Amino acid sequence: MNIISILLTWFFLGCSKSNDNGTVVPPPPPPVPGDSISNVLQYGTPFSGVPDRQDVVIYQVNMRTFSDAGNFAGVTARLDSIKALGANVIYLMPIYPVGVLNALNSPYSVKNNTAVNAEFGNIDDLRTLVDGAHSKGMSVIIDWVANHTSWDNPWITAHRDWYLQNSAGTIQSPPGTGWNDVAQLNFNNAAMRLEQIKAMKYWVLKANIDGFRCDYADGPPVDFWKQAIDTLRNISTHKLLLLAEGSRASNYSVGFDYNFGFGFFDNLKSVFGAGQVSAQTIDNFNTNDYANASNGQQIIRYTSNHDVNGAEGTPLELFGGKQGSMAAFVVVSYMKSVPMIYCGQEVGTPVRMLFPFTTANIDWSLNPDVTAEYKKVIAFRNNNVAIRRGNLVSYSNADVVAFTKELNTEKVLVLSNLRNSTISYNIPPVLVGTTWTDAMNGGNITLTTTMSLSPYKYVVLKK
Repeated sequence: MNIISILLTWFFLGCSKSNDNGTVVPPPPPPVPGDSISNVLQYGTPFSGVPDRQDVVIYQVNMRTFSDAGNFAGVTARLDSIKALGANVIYLMPIYPVGVLNALNSPYSVKNNTAVNAEFGNIDDLRTLVDGAHSKGMSVIIDWVANHTSWDNPWITAHRDWYLQNSAGTIQSPPGTGWNDVAQLNFNNAAMRLEQIKAMKYWVLKANIDGFRCDYADGPPVDFWKQAIDTLRNISTHKLLLLAEGSRASNYSVGFDYNFGFGFFDNLKSVFGAGQVSAQTIDNFNTNDYANASNGQQIIRYTSNHDVNGAEGTPLELFGGKQGSMAAFVVVSYMKSVPMIYCGQEVGTPVRMLFPFTTANIDWSLNPDVTAEYKKVIAFRNNNVAIRRGNLVSYSNADVVAFTKELNTEKVLVLSNLRNSTISYNIPPVLVGTTWTDAMNGGNITLTTTMSLSPYKYVVLKK
């Protein structure tokens, strides 16, 4: 489209009009020729099947490890498997070109916020992935790195004032992080904020995505997120899911759907660790994690993600092998949260996928028994509204996480032994004599005064 066509289109479609008070409202400015962000049109049809925030199961995809090709097409080829697992939201790690100056090949060192990393394919390959997920009833969200850029991002030379500088005018890395491969943005600069928010909108329209997982969300100031989220929520054609990889209570106030359960994960590790911290400590996080949350806002909980997998260990290492990792995952999925699964944990991948994720690829033929158990646990969550939305009452002791979830006529009782030894659990008096159906194995159970739980055994009962 040439400049004359653009201006004529603007004139006929954007003529002045009156608002409800009769005041003449000027037309919007014409799009800037050559400005790919301003001119972007909606690709495809916005997905109408984005789940409510409480009903989500997130599947994190690390493109570099996911397939032998390490690209978008490798993910597209396994969409049926992700769907069969029970996930309804696919979260893609950063899709952008990676910086090479002062670099570590980190996906979180972003060279261009509005381009696709050629390592993964092109925009059409990304769209094919998103279209395929939508056709199977799954949403797609992408990582957004708001706090910093690579050292060779074009903003560095074009807009030095968009970056944090010291008194000598030298651009700085994020203070106190040790992340020397990236440059810290200056959130006092209004123009930078607007450009970044415009770039977020770009992906919603250009690739028809359904939201963002916002990296290091506690780094940028809260008022930036308020500005960004208000703008994104104004895209009336899209229902977006917005995840803060952070723990500030104010993240809920500015409109994020989710915070991340860092503290919960660390505490769960300590319950399984050598010191065997009491399982009752988990109850603290069911309160603290939800400070300031409202209208179904949730905490994201997990037994693995790209950070902890590489730096700390796989779920098998951290939570007592196959059985223990499933006992932990039941707590993550059922107690009070939205669960996130890191690619490969559903096949019991025994090796760490080390940063920058360019060596070990996932062997999808491993441990079909583990995959079957993940499917069973997730399916029950997806089919039980009390698990997803019900009121929680905890009956945990030092060794066993135990709780009920209840909503309307549905009630669930969950017991998960977090010890590698048989535990005799004292049934709470209020539950003694009640009869339940075993949700995983079938048959009825009438509770007596105690229940013997073998090492890492979990029991899910419903009525």
